[in-house]
Amino acid sequence: MSRVLRWRGHAWLAAPVRWYLGGLFLLACWHKIADPGAFALDVATYDLLPLVLVNLMALVLPWVELAAALLLLAGLRVRPAALLVSAMMVMFLLALATALARGLDMSCGCFAAQGADQDPISAATLVRDLVWLGLSLYVVAFDRSLLGLDRLLAARTKARAAEGG
Repeated sequence: MSRVLRWRGHAWLAAPVRWYLGGLFLLACWHKIADPGAFALDVATYDLLPLVLVNLMALVLPWVELAAALLLLAGLRVRPAALLVSAMMVMFLLALATALARGLDMSCGCFAAQGADQDPISAATLVRDLVWLGLSLYVVAFDRSLLGLDRLLAARTKARAAEGG
């Protein structure tokens, strides 16, 4: 098993996984930023937060998603960004599982679709989010920023250190 974990290909495979997650979160945050009122309604429908926090969540979460998406796409601060995505995925999974357990007939609120008939929550939604959680944890574990700004900045820092010392 340790041989599989040490496979050098993980570092290369993690880059497209990182880009996929970055694109996914970019897509997910776009409609929420454009229409925070509709997203606030989605958040309120889960009935997990006190009403006083619903608008705050609807205003802040999409910008956090955007920041994580841009960091992943650029390959900058990849591990913290992937950890942030993982934490959001856990939060989304808990919200979905709670809503399903309570038998709520509602939209996921993840993307631009409005109404339970267009993007209904289901066991498939849970599985999809579990896969995305797994992908984000894969990036945390294996991304070495081979194709990203972290790698360029590290090389630049190393070159400056060599020049100075």
